Formats: sequence, C-alpha cells, structure tokens
Amino acid sequence: MTIIKSMSGRIFGILLLGVVSSTALTWWLAFGERQKTIEQFRDSRAVERAEQLLLAMDALPAANRDAFLATAPRLGLRVTTLPAEVSNEGPRSAYAAALSERLGKTFQVFSLPPESEGCLSLPAETTALKGTCEELIIKLHDSTTLRLTVLPPRGPLPPLRPDFIFYLFLFLSCIAVLAFLVSRMTVKPLRQLAQAATDLGKDINRPALPEVGTTEILQATKAFNSMQGRIRQHIQQRTHMLAAITHDLQTPLTRLRLRLEKVGDTELRDKLIGDLSAMQTMVKEGLDLARSMDNNESLRPLDLDSLLDSVCADAADAGQEVSFNGKSGITVMARPQALRRCLTNLIDNAVKYGHHAKVTLETSSDTGIKLMHVFIRDGGAGIPADQLQKVFEPFYRTETSRSRDTGGTGLGLTIAQNIAQQHGGSVQLANLSEGGLEVKLTLPAKPA
Repeated sequence: MTIIKSMSGRIFGILLLGVVSSTALTWWLAFGERQKTIEQFRDSRAVERAEQLLLAMDALPAANRDAFLATAPRLGLRVTTLPAEVSNEGPRSAYAAALSERLGKTFQVFSLPPESEGCLSLPAETTALKGTCEELIIKLHDSTTLRLTVLPPRGPLPPLRPDFIFYLFLFLSCIAVLAFLVSRMTVKPLRQLAQAATDLGKDINRPALPEVGTTEILQATKAFNSMQGRIRQHIQQRTHMLAAITHDLQTPLTRLRLRLEKVGDTELRDKLIGDLSAMQTMVKEGLDLARSMDNNESLRPLDLDSLLDSVCADAADAGQEVSFNGKSGITVMARPQALRRCLTNLIDNAVKYGHHAKVTLETSSDTGIKLMHVFIRDGGAGIPADQLQKVFEPFYRTETSRSRDTGGTGLGLTIAQNIAQQHGGSVQLANLSEGGLEVKLTLPAKPA
C-alpha cells in the first residue's frame, strides 16, 4: 500500500499505534488498581457490616431471625443458618481473622474452603462479578451456626453504553488527528527538500531554499544550497571552458581552410579539406553541447504542436522525408530554442541513419501528471540492444552506419538528452519489431 510506503504514513501509524497502546496499557493498569482498591474497601466495609448484622441477629430471639434476614440490607453479604454441626478445622482467612477480632472471643469464626457450596451456587446476577468469593462459619452465643457468604465486588469496567462508545470514538479521533498533524509537520520539510532536488535537475539556477526551520532542517537546507552553488559553479566553469576551446579553434581552422585552397595537389587538397570539415563539424557540435548544458534561457509556455509542425516543415523544406501526425492541444513549459535544437537533432539523426522520420504525438498520465510523448520512427537498421544506452555518452559511435564516415560525431543524442532532462523529461530508444529505431521524447505538460 502507498500509505505504508510513505514516511508520513509510517509516522502516522507509529504515533497512532503508540498512543493507543500506551492509553490501553494505562487504562488496564488504572482499572487493575481500582479493582484492588474496591476489594480492599469491600473487606473493610464488609467486616463492619457483617459485625453489625451478626450482633443484631445474636440479640434477637431465634424465632425472629429468619424474618430479620428477609428484610435486613446485606449489601454484598448473604447469611443462612446451618442446622447441622460443621467442623471448624482448617486455617482461617484474613477476612475471617479480622471479623473474629471485631466480634470478640464469644463468637466462633472460621473459614470454609473456596469450593464450598455457597460460592458454587451464586445467583445468576453475580456470575459476572470479578474477585474472590469467601464463606465463613459463625457460631452465636446460643450455638446457632450461620453461614456468611461475602460476595465478590462488582468489576470496575464500564458497560458498553452508547455514550461510552461515543466518547471512545471521540478520543480515538483526537489521537488520529494529532498523529496526522505531527506526521505532516515532520515530513513537510523533507518533501520540500525532495521537490527542490527535483527542480534542481531541471534548473540549476533556481532560487536557493529559504533557510528556516528546526536545527536539523536548517542544517540540511544550508548544505543543499551550498551544494547547488558548487554544482552551478562547476557546470559554468566546464561550459565556459568547452565553449572557449571550441570557439577559439574556429579561427585557426578557418585560416587552415583558406591556406588549403592554395594547395596544388587536387587529391591531397580534397582529403585535407574533408578532414578539416570534419573537425569544424566537431567544433560546431561541441559548441552546441556547451549550449545544451547552459540553461540560461528562461522557461515559458509553449505550444508543442506548433513547434513540432514548424520543425518538421523546416526539415521537409530542406528535402528531408519527414511527416508529422497527432495533435494534443496541450502546453508545455519549455525553453523554445533549446527544445527546437533537441527535436532537430533527433529528426536529423532519424533521416541521416534511417532515411526518413515519422513523427507522432501522444499523451498519457502518471500519478496525476500529464505527459507528452513525441515518437520519432525511422526505417534504418536500428541499434544493437547492448548499445541503446551507450549512444547517449559524448562522442560514442556504434560500429554500424552510425559512424564518423557518415558525418556523426556522437554528440547529437547527448545534446538531446541534456535538453530533455533540463525540461524534466527524457529520451528513450527502442528497436522496432518491423525494423528501424524508435526515439521517444517525454516531456511533462504545463501544470494547470
């Protein structure tokens, strides 16, 4: 389940389970102590009530005792007469000893075993009571033998009345709300940091995170902002160095070309000029690679349908076999010149190595985000499966027709992938079953 995989869901569950478990344990301990307190109170009060009851019965004539027992409030006590003689052998319980001390030596008090008849034949309404039942044998002054049954106290657990269920539900709801708020408050800075890391991949020049929050979050934010600054500085240094090298090479290459035109040997001149043209092409694509890593161009809403139609129309006007089908009507946030360069590279590759390019446009959704998919299919020989990822490496060329002999430098797909990643998208390659290569450019749509 997604909620269990997320950190906020786990924190929420742990907090809720911990609070509920602690509450249940506290409740159990409190009611256990209450049960002990009730039993202790019962013992002290029962001894007092039993003393009063027995002294009253001892003062009454034997003929009036049954009538007195029928009307006297016994409150947890039950007194019956035993016409037969009962042995008083066996140890006395603590309750029996306390009652004997209160009554004095003129009364004989001793205990019956726990499995005695009186406790085993309790009324139906007392079977749910918690605690111990105790029976005593008491002999009055006139040798009348009485059985005194001390009933167990009522349990402290409240009955499941509607008001109890309502308050229990209210209590659990409050705990759940508290756990939810704590989990949200804990995870929110982490989500912001994760979103900032995602945005950093799209725009290295994004504003720094505000350095606020708790000590740990503040430390992580400062480290993230410092990392962003160092990455931006490294990229700028590398981009400037590559741009400077490739730019400075153009001047001597141009002079070399002019001097080569004066070479008298035609065959040698043509070979040298061909090598020089390849070098100039590499310098030009090196500049394009440097520009693809420099995303100073601002993002703005762009109609992808119009851009694709324009790029395909330009390719067709240049004599390339390019067709475009599909309309989405969806706007993307993009850098127009960079995205045009990406699409041009992909279409040029398809035409150069696959003879034609069929461009289609489709849409899909992933976790609530609408995605645009640009498919560019050609009719070439494709790429070996083990090299589908390697071709994105700078200056990498396969051993087939995609080689330097056909004019490739191994930078076209690298530039396209850099631009796609700066837009939060990707470029993926796949060989078609009927032959040819399929390039899929994925871009997120502009948020509503």
